[in-house]
Amino acid sequence: MTSKERVLAAVNHRQPDRAPIQVYLTPEIHAKLVEHFGTQDILPILGVDFRGVGPRYIGPERTVPPGCDYVDEWGVGYKTIQFTTGGYEEAYHLPMASPITMEIVESFPWPTADLFDYSDIEEQCDRLKDFAVCHGGAGTPDIVNGVSRGRGMEQVIMDIVTDDPVGVAIIDKRCDVLYDRCRRTLEAGKGKIDILCLGEDCGNQAGPMFSPDVFNRFFRPRLKRFYDLAHEFGAKAMMHSCGNTRKLMPTFVEMGLDILDAMQPEPPGMDAAEIKSEFGARLTFCGLISTQDTLPFGTEAACRAEARHRLEVVGKDGGYFFSPAHCIQSDTPLENVLAIYEEALGLEPGGLKQASGFRLQASG
Repeated sequence: MTSKERVLAAVNHRQPDRAPIQVYLTPEIHAKLVEHFGTQDILPILGVDFRGVGPRYIGPERTVPPGCDYVDEWGVGYKTIQFTTGGYEEAYHLPMASPITMEIVESFPWPTADLFDYSDIEEQCDRLKDFAVCHGGAGTPDIVNGVSRGRGMEQVIMDIVTDDPVGVAIIDKRCDVLYDRCRRTLEAGKGKIDILCLGEDCGNQAGPMFSPDVFNRFFRPRLKRFYDLAHEFGAKAMMHSCGNTRKLMPTFVEMGLDILDAMQPEPPGMDAAEIKSEFGARLTFCGLISTQDTLPFGTEAACRAEARHRLEVVGKDGGYFFSPAHCIQSDTPLENVLAIYEEALGLEPGGLKQASGFRLQASG
């Protein structure tokens, strides 16, 4: 099977030749893998079956706010904060922090879909035709996290719960901009984009982030709009969500979600076998390899055992993309990372050897 065939078989709940493989890495782990394999091109080595396409930014250069290292398209300024395990970019300049009026929201220089060039999207798809072609990511629309970087987490949660007009206007500006960009990209792809990748953290370690009433009133129509857009162009809708989302899975199915990404196995209620049994015929799952426990703190044998369980139990009859539950953190032993991908690829221990130019073909 090609990567595309493998992914489409799995998402349509047919058994592929092996589970499709995805990878999420922190910069520190990416650098270790690059050093280990002696090449920047590590995706073929790990057997990753997904590739992304997207438009090129052609808008004006943005002014970086004082005290910041860079600014994003929403005007949020970031500083790099060094921790013991590495550097992380944290929002520092919040242009939509309270007090903000509706007049300020309306006059703000919001990015538009016209600031991007879509002319080579189909060509990008053609170059990657043997892979599952994806567009988007966990930041689309990413209402809570995305808006909080420019407004503050507590304020965004209050905006949602109270239906604050100013806060809701900011949220809908973000959703509209990203929806238009996704539509333009899918149109330019002419049916060659397989998956529209989305994100919204709907859960925490204990359960859903919001009550069912709030989710259905606020999030459901805004997220479903993106799911429907994917289906309009023949693509699958895939959404990242951290945390315990088990109580929301029936709603995700009703809304038309095809793939639930970054599935965390650690929270109570997120048992991989139970979720597969209950929802496996209606949802495809991506993740379930523990990045909070097994990968960073487990033995190599424990990592292999968890990987085999996911492949054999969750991957039975398709409906599973093999992946870490989130970006593999910088304190994770390299041998544990290699171990899970050796299991996913059906290689003997030590099969992912350090060798410059070493490759595995996309066709498996």
